[in-house]
Amino acid sequence: MAMNNSSVDAYLQDGCGRCEKHQTPQCKVHLWTPVLRSLRARLLSSGLAETMKWGQPCYTLDGANVVMLASLMDSCALSFFKGAALADPEALLVSPGPNSRFARYLKLRSVEELQRHAAAIDALLVQAIELERAGIRVEAPPASEPVPAELSSRLAADAELSAAFEALTPGRRRSHILHVSGAKQTETRARRVEKCVPEILAGRGVNERLPRA
Repeated sequence: MAMNNSSVDAYLQDGCGRCEKHQTPQCKVHLWTPVLRSLRARLLSSGLAETMKWGQPCYTLDGANVVMLASLMDSCALSFFKGAALADPEALLVSPGPNSRFARYLKLRSVEELQRHAAAIDALLVQAIELERAGIRVEAPPASEPVPAELSSRLAADAELSAAFEALTPGRRRSHILHVSGAKQTETRARRVEKCVPEILAGRGVNERLPRA
């Protein structure tokens, strides 16, 4: 099934298009529609440009990714691409997983919860925009096996995929990292990432055969 990258309005109405629940009431996007709409209004008022990437609303500054909206089973979330560099005195940000070096989620389950944390959310958003406007690079300890930027961004944008990646054995994770890293061109690496997605979700490494029944 093709991801829904047509518009944010279509995302809110039909879902992300990444599973068979697309365009059904069971789509997880519909679990959080009121919160997502409130977050969207907040993001649009910040001056960021709205687009769709990886089947989810993405907000950019001069073409650079700043924050995304995400729909999870237990919550919806703001995913800050450089969240690891943000001051977070209320400890609202969480890491999608141990291999997520930069991205951080802020999870919400109701409009009331959003309103309670409105000031903190606005402060985080201002920080994220200023960080991107200043062109500051986020520094983090080097990973034992560097995760390609194309794979890292894809994992940061999809909580389900990130969780599935973290659940893989180290060898299987490494097989995907090396497969994507082996391509010289950014476009080729991005295509390899998309081909890895169903294997990661299925708990397999690159070119791993299914066991016979």
